[in-house]
Amino acid sequence: MGDSEVRLVGSGGFSEREVAGIAVLLRGLVADGAALGWVEPPTAAEIRELLDGLVADIPGGEAAAAIAVTYTAGGDTGEEISGFGYWRRYRRPTHRPHADLEKLAVDPARQGAGLGRSLLSALIAAALDRQVEMLTLDLRGDNTRAAALYEKLGFHRYGRLANFVAVGAARYDTLLYALDLRELRGDVTRQPPG
Repeated sequence: MGDSEVRLVGSGGFSEREVAGIAVLLRGLVADGAALGWVEPPTAAEIRELLDGLVADIPGGEAAAAIAVTYTAGGDTGEEISGFGYWRRYRRPTHRPHADLEKLAVDPARQGAGLGRSLLSALIAAALDRQVEMLTLDLRGDNTRAAALYEKLGFHRYGRLANFVAVGAARYDTLLYALDLRELRGDVTRQPPG
């Protein structure tokens, strides 16, 4: 199966090989029905736009991205992107202290090997480092494996929107999760009553 590593993407951005690997990963997952926000596999241009936007936001702490790379053979030819995830800060001024985990994706052939956990842990560490107070996410209600991962790493479900996601005629619930990073840092301040 090969060794894997997870790394945060720096301000230098993604290499062309990484962009191509992320495109293959995301397109394949969506084609197989993964709940990543697209009904049809995203085009290369959509993925490029997404990644360029992330790279622009990384230096200012507005976003963080992580990739999982699996080495299947010696040299560069055996390196493939086996996972990808990112968060972005909310744009609204009143929500700026917080960020939303928008995507977390792992190659199905590599699931169960701890890559999702490693990606999520790296993104949580980046959020802590950038003083994010609350990390939120939502996921499709039938994605029980992802929900279990989030809960293992401390996320708490705070809501459910019934039949919110539409994929053709099918409807799915959206589950809403949050991780209060202030609690992890020990700097929770309470609002005074009334």
